[in-house]
Amino acid sequence: MYSEKVMEHFNNPRNVGIIKEPTVLVQVGEPSCGDSLLLSLKIEDERITDVKYKIYGCGAAIATASIASEMVMGLTLDDVLNITDRTIADALDGLPPEKMHCSNMAAGALHGAIREYRKALAAEQQASAG
Repeated sequence: MYSEKVMEHFNNPRNVGIIKEPTVLVQVGEPSCGDSLLLSLKIEDERITDVKYKIYGCGAAIATASIASEMVMGLTLDDVLNITDRTIADALDGLPPEKMHCSNMAAGALHGAIREYRKALAAEQQASAG
């Protein structure tokens, strides 16, 4: 049912935890299955310098959060915005169709974190200019 890569990331998830004083922290969940992802990022010069997460969910949710955390380390924010649920699933050598929502959750958390970061940055710049 699951690829070797999914099983490897499920059994040995990478980057689990929460960053102390993260640049941005977001939580997303998929109410229909109960999965929840808390994602913390450290961002410097529009680039992800650290990523950690806490996940509650099935094996596919754990694996997608783990591989996504590895994929984005060191990337620019614009490059991260190009990562889709399909990109994450493909990096795991595929997911069963009924588990694709797990990769949606990981991609959605990353995109949401970048939106929140940029919104806060814009507000901060506007406040200092005014």
